[in-house]
Formats: sequence, structure tokens, C-alpha cells
Amino acid sequence: MARDDIADFGTYLAEERHASQNTICSYLRDVSQFASYLTERYDTELAQAKPEMIRGYMDHMLAQGKSAASVTRFLASAKCFYNYLVSSGAVAESPVKGITAGRAERKYPEILTNKEVELFLEQPQCVDDKGYRDHAMLELLYATGIRVSELISLDLQDLNLPAGILRCASRGKERIIPLYKTAVKALQDYVKNVRPRLIADSDETALFVNMNGERMSRQGFWKIIKHYQETAGIEKDITPHTLRHSFAVHLLENGADLRAIQEMLGHADISSTQIYAHVIKQQLKDVYQKAHPRA
Repeated sequence: MARDDIADFGTYLAEERHASQNTICSYLRDVSQFASYLTERYDTELAQAKPEMIRGYMDHMLAQGKSAASVTRFLASAKCFYNYLVSSGAVAESPVKGITAGRAERKYPEILTNKEVELFLEQPQCVDDKGYRDHAMLELLYATGIRVSELISLDLQDLNLPAGILRCASRGKERIIPLYKTAVKALQDYVKNVRPRLIADSDETALFVNMNGERMSRQGFWKIIKHYQETAGIEKDITPHTLRHSFAVHLLENGADLRAIQEMLGHADISSTQIYAHVIKQQLKDVYQKAHPRA
């Protein structure tokens, strides 16, 4: 029964909430781990969970060394899951209702400075096919701020290089994002001269492929990011999302409208975009604390 509930919840997240694959995996993992805890500790199922069991599991997580942020994330997953069960009629009331997590320390996303971005984007050496491909991928990522899942899902037809735009379809919506000239040039070099040599099949639609000619995977791109972080000697922890965060903050710093950034990032809610305004405020506070003689 619990497995059916979890599977149906995953379908609900994908089809009705249009959640990303990462969000779906995260929520399902949180709920599945809680289901295992209920079975082992209380010999009961998800639909029979009580508020004290939710609180007990949160205490259990902290006792196991989980961070406050992990507990907060679990609570968000559980609230979404039980709200779904209530709406489907599987339970009368959510056992999570009224439960709050202890305030976790807010962690802002890691942002690269303009110089760090320049250094990072310079790392791929355009002397072979891999270098040209990697250069095009990194330039596109910083030019558009798209998610890595969107990057690796791009097809060749999503590019309109003469117009300097990218069509990005994700989560049931489509958005058009402009490209700066350096990114257009990098993509032109890759698409015209390199991609035809890399693809294993002439019917391949993927824009970016691995060295075997197949669509680039998330894991493959992660390794590329980590390799160039190492060669650049940048101490900050760069993840595939770092260029997306940096894209947003740098646009804000240069006067871009928050709503325009929301549209380019594909955020459904403006509150997701506002985090970048908080990042800038925090940076100003840090500068003040370091530089002011009486701070």
C-alpha cells in the first residue's frame, strides 16, 4: 500500500505540479526513508502516521547527524505528500499539520565573481573536439542561466543562432532566452565543425553529446565542471548550478529587472528569484563588516 501511495505521489508531482526530476527524486527519497522508519519503529504505514511519529522521525534525523536543513527539507516533502493524500481522500487530516522545524541557518548559493567566471570559462582549450564542445556548453550555461537538466535536454532545433536566441522548454512551459555574441560564436564553432564528427547517428537530435556520440548525461557534465574547477584553481565549490546562480546575481548587480530574470530562469514564483537579491544584500553586509573601521 505504501509503495502504491509513493508511486502515485510521484505521478502527481510530475503531471500536476510539473516538478523537476530532481525535486521528484528528492521528495520520493524523503518519503520512502520515512516509510522505512515507520515500519521499523512503529510497524505501521504512511497513511497511519501520527504527528508524534513525524516529530520522532525529525528527532531521529538530528540524532543521526542530519543537518537542520535536511530536517526542514523532509518536513517540506512530508507536507506535500500528506496534502496529496488528503486531497485524494486517502487520509482525513495531515499528521504534519502545525509541525514546524527548528530554524535552520539560511545558506545562500555560492556565487562566482566576474573574474572567476572569466577564468572558469577560459579553461576549455579549443584545440580538439572536446575543448570546443566544453567551451560551447559553459558559455551557453552562463549566457542563459538554464538548469543543467535543461542543458542536457536541449536539441539542435532549440538553437536559433542567426537570431541569437535559445528556446528552452521545461516543466510544461517554453521560454526564449537571448545569447551574447561570445556564446553564439562558441556554439557556431561547435555545431558547424565539431558536433557532426561526434554524433554516432545522423538522426541524433541532442545538441550536446558525449565522446561516444550519445546525449550528454548529468553525471558526465558534473565531471566536466569539476575538472575545470580544478584546472582553474578556484577554491569555491563549483557545481553545475553555480553558473546559473552567478548569471542571476550578475544581471541583478548590473540593473536587470527581477521579473525579467524570473522569466529567463523559468521560476514559477518570484520568491525563488528574490533569493538573489538577498545574496547581493549579504555581500554588501560582508564588505561593510570587513571594510568599515568601526564595524
